[in-house]
Amino acid sequence: MSEQTLKALVLRLDALQAMRVQELNRAEVARDAVRGGIVAHIEWLDGQIKALLCEIRQHIDNDPDLKGKRDLLESIPGVGEHTVALLLAFCIHPGRFGNARQAAAFAGLDPRQRESGSSVLGKPRLSKMGDRVLRKALYMPALVTLYKTQWGKAFRQRLAAAGKATMLIIGAMMRKLIHVAFGVLKSGRPFNAALHGT
Repeated sequence: MSEQTLKALVLRLDALQAMRVQELNRAEVARDAVRGGIVAHIEWLDGQIKALLCEIRQHIDNDPDLKGKRDLLESIPGVGEHTVALLLAFCIHPGRFGNARQAAAFAGLDPRQRESGSSVLGKPRLSKMGDRVLRKALYMPALVTLYKTQWGKAFRQRLAAAGKATMLIIGAMMRKLIHVAFGVLKSGRPFNAALHGT
């Protein structure tokens, strides 16, 4: 029940943030007659987003199980508060999935080979068959991890040295973040860089 409430709050936050982006884009090209209303709406959205972030934080603080899981997930370099809330809201933990691969597949981050009959038609791609909100939310954390953290840089350099393209590396890190989050929650221990090649 607590996770369902968190999911509702997180999905509402995602909707408000998407609305804010749309209004910002409109404000750039709007005529003077309507720009004031758009700016006022953006300010209202800012207030709603700020209040919702506080509500999400408070909801997690008030639930000992969610709070404990949050503390573990926050130990992963590159994973911020919003991403943690999403991972908790979508129950990316051993209580729901048998293994990390199942959790990654739920997010549509499992690699799929394109085939026709017995022929392989190109390189593997992300299946994108899972939850769009969760998958979209992992894109920026993957970039931050790859370019701003020690373990992410090592991961990126290793794949780049193997000739992997940038977008493939980003997708691989999105999947890796799910695996690491699952592992941290399963073990009950904070992130350990030694387990990830750094």
